[in-house]
Amino acid sequence: MRKDFLDIKNVDFTIGGKIKLKNASFSIENEGDTLCLLGPSGIGKTTILRTIAGLEKIDKGSIKLNGKILSSEKENIEPEHRNVSLAFQDNSLFPHYTVEKNILLGAERNKAKKRRKINYKEIIKLLDISKILPKYPHEISAGEAQRASLARSLLTQPDLLLLDEPLSNVDQSFKEEIQVRLKKILSKLKITTIIVTHDSYEAFYLGNKCAILLDGQVKQFDDPYNVYHFPNSVEVVNFLNRGILIPAKVTGENSLESKDLGTIKGNFIKHYPNGSNVQLLLQPEDLEHDDQSNLKLEVVDRKFRGTNFIYTLKTGSDLLIPVFVHSHHVHQHEVDEKFGIKRPINIDHIVCF
Repeated sequence: MRKDFLDIKNVDFTIGGKIKLKNASFSIENEGDTLCLLGPSGIGKTTILRTIAGLEKIDKGSIKLNGKILSSEKENIEPEHRNVSLAFQDNSLFPHYTVEKNILLGAERNKAKKRRKINYKEIIKLLDISKILPKYPHEISAGEAQRASLARSLLTQPDLLLLDEPLSNVDQSFKEEIQVRLKKILSKLKITTIIVTHDSYEAFYLGNKCAILLDGQVKQFDDPYNVYHFPNSVEVVNFLNRGILIPAKVTGENSLESKDLGTIKGNFIKHYPNGSNVQLLLQPEDLEHDDQSNLKLEVVDRKFRGTNFIYTLKTGSDLLIPVFVHSHHVHQHEVDEKFGIKRPINIDHIVCF
């Protein structure tokens, strides 16, 4: 039986004697994969990274990397012997060294390793930090410092790379480009990575898997596609904030009835008996705009997002429903106007609670 590259089983993650995450289990199946941890502030995401790096001990469960125990009730490998690199969110550069010398410390640390050769110049180019190499940490921005710390961590050639909000200080206009570059680096070098982020879109793009951490536990551990389209609980729906739950009644094998929207058809993810009262997950892409429709809802807000508008529509029951519409559509509805919804409403995957 094939073993996961990283296996975390039944661990209580604690800091200062307080349990942040209880009886947590998750894994990274293949070397080179990326796992993203999503959750609200204070839930214990950074504590997980510190524990895997060996900075915090555990007294329950086990953490294994490539079949070797790093932490358990009886064993605890010291941080310097784990070959795990942790890049903190805050600037961790040495202030009396230039940026270049800070970065080269990573290469020096693992100069003797007989592993794949990581090209220093390529890393510098991909992270776009060549201009800041001769500068000192106090002379560069927070975003540049984050990228320099990331370069240093990559050059240590770790078995496992731990990144705590690695792009939180990067300018929004540059963030997507850096995400693309980071993904390219991690894929090319096959560096197994755990990324802590508060940005769900960032997690969905960078991660092979996502773990949603809520209420002191791992609420969902799955592929990014499944986390978005098939959230497993109301708590995950509310955390992701990518849709709304509306009351409906199951009327058939592939249909529901909503007081506000009428008949909704699609494929149920889970079976519900006829007559069941449920909460239907309605996401912004589920409804289509159609001004010829007799189903009209009031526009209460409109946000321009470049490629699309996000309309907020009010139903007769005062529910507020978000709808995506391409920004090039002919009629851009104003607040207080009526907005037509195409009928019949068809949803590919019906998720209910």
